Amino acid sequence: MSVSLFRGLGAVAPILLIAQAAHADLSAQDVWSDWKSYMSDTGYDVTASEAFENGTLKVTDIAMSMDIDGDTVSVTMGALDFVENGDGSVNVVMPAEFPMAFDVNSDGEAVTGSLLYTHDGSPMVVSGDTSEMEYSYAVDTGTITLNDLVIEGEAVPTDVAALTLTMNDIASNTVMKIGDLRSYTQSMTVASLAYDFMFQDPEGDDGAAFNGVIEGVNFDGDAIVPELEDPSDVAAMLNAGMAYDGKFTFESGSSNAKGSDGSDNFEIQTTSNGGEFNIGLSPEGLTYDVIQSDTTLNMTGSDFPFPISLSMAEMGVNFAMPLTKSEEEQDFALGLALREFAVPEMLWGLIDPTGELPHDPANLVVDLTGTGKLFFDLTDEEQMAAVEDGEEVPGEVNSLKINEVLLSAAGAELTGTGDFTFDNSDLESFDGMPAPSGEANLQLVGANALIEKLIGMGLLSEDDAMGARMMMGMFAVPAGDDTLTSKIEVNDEGHVLANGQRLK
Repeated sequence: MSVSLFRGLGAVAPILLIAQAAHADLSAQDVWSDWKSYMSDTGYDVTASEAFENGTLKVTDIAMSMDIDGDTVSVTMGALDFVENGDGSVNVVMPAEFPMAFDVNSDGEAVTGSLLYTHDGSPMVVSGDTSEMEYSYAVDTGTITLNDLVIEGEAVPTDVAALTLTMNDIASNTVMKIGDLRSYTQSMTVASLAYDFMFQDPEGDDGAAFNGVIEGVNFDGDAIVPELEDPSDVAAMLNAGMAYDGKFTFESGSSNAKGSDGSDNFEIQTTSNGGEFNIGLSPEGLTYDVIQSDTTLNMTGSDFPFPISLSMAEMGVNFAMPLTKSEEEQDFALGLALREFAVPEMLWGLIDPTGELPHDPANLVVDLTGTGKLFFDLTDEEQMAAVEDGEEVPGEVNSLKINEVLLSAAGAELTGTGDFTFDNSDLESFDGMPAPSGEANLQLVGANALIEKLIGMGLLSEDDAMGARMMMGMFAVPAGDDTLTSKIEVNDEGHVLANGQRLK
């Protein structure tokens, strides 16, 4: 399925929990017209039947469709009532059971089905004026259920695929500003979110089931949606100012997963004490940052000789990357953090039964930032294909900064930083690689003690240890008790130096 189709499907979601602010009368037609305009701005063709009577606009047969390069997606919804309250505000009333049908055809594969949203019938309240609307919605419980599913013309029974998502104590507020650029600011809280998903091979015993609960969910987000003739052109939308910034947080979570594949089977349980997920999309590019605290993972399965339990005080990953081509340098970033990663003593016992090594939790941290230039639009499938076929050069790296490298385990620790620039006009000095210039500074603590213990345990031979020590002697200098430091430099002349000694 294409990127544009995923974006199209995602545009439907805000319709359910949208929200806004203000000071003037709104009519039912004003609100419904703005909904249609919003969906059109995101690429949908919208049709519906409308009937107005006694201050209520009844909208039925709602259908939205999008066609992108032969791939299609369409959504149909149940009836909505837009009720004028007499005080300048409008209630948007969904029935207690609100069906939403979907029909997706991508790469020749057809998937149809329907979701059912159930709630207590609480209305969404819209206030403001036609230039700024505020949507507020609160409900004790909202549940989304997969009602039916058809793949390639074959109905999928509920005992083969099922999905239920239940949210408790939902409160949502969105302020929509309508102008040359449509923008909205949204916040939402959910006391708890429970999910239950399963699929089963209808012709065998293979399948999997996933369920879990996330407590204390909060979301804050902002978006800008420009109005273009072709909103499916993501590159053009970004160049016109499209942007999105969202932040999800949660207080705790737990999950269970189990499944089978032939004679193999597995079962996994996880817990965490909160986390944060940030995502951003703008003309500058895509950013992604997720972090989770106090995570535990317990696994059993036919491929494991015994139960495995892992824990981490912090688990995180982040990246930032440009999406559109540019003559100017663009920022990128990549990071990974596994802090206080601990394995059970049972696993240590296989490697170190006599306890020769420190069993302290390990750490792995990599934090990189830099600049470069993208020579094509990542959102353009034709340009992507040309790059994949080798017809186009994807881009170039201009600088790389190593903000932090940390690796610690079994009593040894490696840390480092660095800063390099790259000359993309010089592809000869380093065998086709852009010539670097800069330096990296490294420190290694506890390596000799670790080597001695590995020799004593029979895990490392004397010859291998000698080779490792020779390499450390070539690139590092002593700086204290079992501490080595290394300064690796690459100068403008293409010379590579280690602690002042020329290597190249």
